[in-house]
Amino acid sequence: MFSYDKYDFYQLNNKIFSIDIKLALNELIIEKNIHSNFEIKNISSIDNINLNSAVFINSDKNFKLNEDKILIITDNKVFYTKYKNCVLVNDINRSFKALADYIYIHDDSLKYNDEFNLINNSSISKFAKIDPSVKIGRNCLIGRGVSIGKNSIVKNNVVIKNSILSENVIVSDNSTIGCTGFGFDLKNMGSVNLSPHIGIVYIDENVSIGSNCSIDKAKIDVTYIGKNSMIDNLVHIAHNVIIGDNACIAAQTGIAGSVKIGNNLICGGQSAFAGHITIGNDVLVAGKSGVTKNLKDKSSVAGFPATDINKWKKSIILSRKKNAWYKRNSKGTTS
Repeated sequence: MFSYDKYDFYQLNNKIFSIDIKLALNELIIEKNIHSNFEIKNISSIDNINLNSAVFINSDKNFKLNEDKILIITDNKVFYTKYKNCVLVNDINRSFKALADYIYIHDDSLKYNDEFNLINNSSISKFAKIDPSVKIGRNCLIGRGVSIGKNSIVKNNVVIKNSILSENVIVSDNSTIGCTGFGFDLKNMGSVNLSPHIGIVYIDENVSIGSNCSIDKAKIDVTYIGKNSMIDNLVHIAHNVIIGDNACIAAQTGIAGSVKIGNNLICGGQSAFAGHITIGNDVLVAGKSGVTKNLKDKSSVAGFPATDINKWKKSIILSRKKNAWYKRNSKGTTS
């Protein structure tokens, strides 16, 4: 989609080389099989692999890679024998946190630091890149590495961190962009076990974001909002979500992590999307729907669980007829 330098947003904590991986993972390592020594500069996702990086794999997803400068970290013994630079660990979630904490200083770390200029009672990072034409309201916070394109408007009490905003973007009052996602592990609960999110948010050009919205940064790569999209008030967009161009999303909608949405979505208010599903192009989701599975192009759905809108209407009519019949035939009966 586009490239960015992760170190614009996250400072380097420690350098580490593949043969020294135990410095970060320590007792989490069961076995290691490392054939080449290289600096691990980043953590990559399976979908966007860079050289000199570590990649975490814990599924049977088809994955063909045997580069000298990629370190595979897995809890799957099958993968351990498949790759020439591989570390077998006993807990992949704890291993991800350990390596991310070792390499990066992120904003869930006590070491994290930023430096600000106070402008119009807003704190603007000295490391942010803001076009001179941008208008920023009062009591905002614009964090390290943030880039905001020309003719954009950031209204009052807005927090923007770990994000790139293109041109002609409007962010309304009290919204937060680029905050940490819901990175929990049911086996290791609590704030000290929060899984670090080391990605960013990218808001493409001509997007409007309403008041009191929350858009989480990606775990590794990018949470993306496509061109010309309209996001109403009180909308939550979780980590790793990809939304195509021309989306129209009404108030109080929640989109769980890693949902991929095509172009031209129309979504009614108070709707919810389960995580890790794919929504096609030109989809219509009626208000108060609960979308729990993939939707093909040009789908129109309603209800919970969301189903074809015509089938949903028929089921509502049938249900009302049954209730009316029951009321008529229950008159005069005694228990």
